[in-house]
Amino acid sequence: MNPLENESNYDAKQYRTPDGAPSDIIIFTIVSREKVAAKKALPDRELQLLLIRRKVWPYEGAWALPGGFCKESESMYECARRELAEEAGVQDVHMDYLNVYSTPGRDPRGWIISHAFCALVNESKLLERRADDDASDVRLFAVEDALRLELAFDHRQMIRDALDRIREKMLTTTIAKEFLSEEFTISELYQVIQTVVPGFEERNFIRKITSTQSRKGIIEEVRDAQGGLKLSNRYSQRAAQLYRFTNERRELSIYN
Repeated sequence: MNPLENESNYDAKQYRTPDGAPSDIIIFTIVSREKVAAKKALPDRELQLLLIRRKVWPYEGAWALPGGFCKESESMYECARRELAEEAGVQDVHMDYLNVYSTPGRDPRGWIISHAFCALVNESKLLERRADDDASDVRLFAVEDALRLELAFDHRQMIRDALDRIREKMLTTTIAKEFLSEEFTISELYQVIQTVVPGFEERNFIRKITSTQSRKGIIEEVRDAQGGLKLSNRYSQRAAQLYRFTNERRELSIYN
């Protein structure tokens, strides 16, 4: 930088600028399927990821994250929302900023610096998904299956980073409520957490989430019109207590 540079003599042509600044979007969801079995059981839940198949160079035919180049007239977040709608037909999804990806050579088109956004959303947000614009197909993949694909660019690293982010969010916020009915059992809540964080294990989960001072008040027992405890045996032979989330907010991990 020229130490004498000022408003009157600044010239942008003196500086090398990137050849493009795209947004890339990592969208996860939990897909739930009811079991067909003689005994009542919790549904099967699986963490899945939205991918598109590229129909243009580079990486034509490869699976990739939805995304595209930002326009001068929009912010990176606006770009992410537009590209998600144009390539995958998905709209009205709130995304969190993940990271910037700028490793030299990450894109054969030149010096391309990408800004990634991620979200964990209810599957209902993805029902209208469709391939469009630069995509020839759009699908949901089990996360582990997606990571085994030959993905475009450095999208595998983006997915791994986003996976860490949503796992942290699952343990530090009440985002689990997005995948549960308003009234749910402790077993259902526990299963949703484990779907995103497979290594999660807490033997004293019920006591910690309902009694520990730092977490008490996040969920509450559901009662019927007469004030009695409300139970459900939808997923078990023995009726279990129903709970619901309150509007309480907590910092740090709320589950362990």
